[in-house]
Amino acid sequence: MRSHVVLFGDSITEQSFKPNGWGSALANTYTRKVDVVVRGYGGYNSRWALFLLQTLLVGYTNPPEAVTIFFGANDAALLGRTSERQHVPVEEYKENLRKIVRHFKELYPAMLVVIITPPPIDEEGRNEYARSLYGDKARELSERTNKVTGVYAKQCIELAKELGVYSINLWSKMQETEGWQKKFLSDGLHLTAEGNAIVHEEVVRVFSGGGLDATQLASDYPHHSEIDPKNLEKSFQERSCKADL
Repeated sequence: MRSHVVLFGDSITEQSFKPNGWGSALANTYTRKVDVVVRGYGGYNSRWALFLLQTLLVGYTNPPEAVTIFFGANDAALLGRTSERQHVPVEEYKENLRKIVRHFKELYPAMLVVIITPPPIDEEGRNEYARSLYGDKARELSERTNKVTGVYAKQCIELAKELGVYSINLWSKMQETEGWQKKFLSDGLHLTAEGNAIVHEEVVRVFSGGGLDATQLASDYPHHSEIDPKNLEKSFQERSCKADL
């Protein structure tokens, strides 16, 4: 069976295989080398994610090469606002991430683990989106703020250092670009094509540094130019379906 990587997260992961999504771009980068398995659950926080772990990869017999853990956007929803049912206190959020990392590491010690922080929040963009849906009945205050989300992002980075796993500080990375609010976020939270491109670029960078450099991995089965129509058996006999990692 071909090697695979798992993308585990909330709606930003669930939507990653939409046109111009970071998951589909990742699958293209690793085509014929590593399969990309999407396990994204819109609206989920880290607390609810814990209930998925035991059955997350049922049906896969070989261990994943890597996993991205991408939660926090919903955990950081504010109490007393419209999305408070998704709120998870920041201390619990960090411990939930710890449990998720430990679960994967206990099952697959050699697996590459990457924690991704939530993206920054464009509060006005969130309010504009709410008004587009509900008009005058829209909330007056954003249900998320960039400052609070930054606190959750900091916990991701600290935990990754503590556990010795990789991390991507998406919250900081996106804000390095002027006009990031509209360039990278479609509704103040979810990603535009450019925002997806940033995630893809960062994941590929970390995967490559962790031993999953697509340019160095063998493809499954021979390239068509290597196939001898007069000796098909010889063309295929030394190539296996699994990339040589």
